[in-house]
Amino acid sequence: MIDTVVVAPTPGGTSTSTLAGLSWPSIVAGAVVACALTIVLLAFGTGLGLTMVSPWSGSGVSATTFKITTGLYLIVIAMLASSIGGYIAGRLRSSWTDVHRDEIYFRDTAHGFIAWALATVLGATALAIPATSLIGGSAVGASQAAANAAQTNGPMDGYVDTLLRSDPAAAGPTGTASGGTTNATDSHGEMVRLFTRSFRNGGDLKGPDREYAAKVVASRTGMSQADADKRVNDVVTQVKADADAARKATASLAFWLTAAMLLGAFCASLAATEGGGLRDGTWNSRRR
Repeated sequence: MIDTVVVAPTPGGTSTSTLAGLSWPSIVAGAVVACALTIVLLAFGTGLGLTMVSPWSGSGVSATTFKITTGLYLIVIAMLASSIGGYIAGRLRSSWTDVHRDEIYFRDTAHGFIAWALATVLGATALAIPATSLIGGSAVGASQAAANAAQTNGPMDGYVDTLLRSDPAAAGPTGTASGGTTNATDSHGEMVRLFTRSFRNGGDLKGPDREYAAKVVASRTGMSQADADKRVNDVVTQVKADADAARKATASLAFWLTAAMLLGAFCASLAATEGGGLRDGTWNSRRR
């Protein structure tokens, strides 16, 4: 008599026919869906934001409200797009047999997280391609840009215009304040270069440069030296205030983006476990 021995698989064991731990088609599908939804929601948010602001005094929301609303909307975009993309990545994955429930839960979570990571890389690449084209076009047209450099407005031109603005009532027949002997174009370009070099990388207008700027202002505008010194100090203060405001706005945007990305990763991972559980029909058993 021959006895037949049947060896049952151990709980949580993996059979030799088990598919790979990653289902790349489902991950790519989830990432593409997340990217597409992000673009749609960004376009909608842009239109919504334009309806909230207004150039008229007393109309529209304040700058602080707009910044906070924009940050919260970025978080909403990340949560919605990542959740749907993660759910699709978990729901469309290949079914695993003879795999422990805890391992399945981990793999579903990994599918959602990888789909979020791929969507983030795709989004960054989509933004980098226009920037690369812009840089290439700038390199090709470098000679033309150099030829028109004198006519190109830089970030300091507005401040220099304010600095060298003269009183029309005191202007002479040629439009230059009485007593002014400095060529307008030369002095303007010189002051732009002086301010650009001084304030590059968070610098300041040094003592000798500040004194020279005040003398140029006095010569161009016909102001007294004391008034010219005051105007230079006021413009320098304005440059610092605007630079500090831009720094704070950039830092705030970076923090909002970081929070949105982290919440997006969490939502994608959680949604993938939901989709994977429904895919295997084990969601009810997990709830028990």
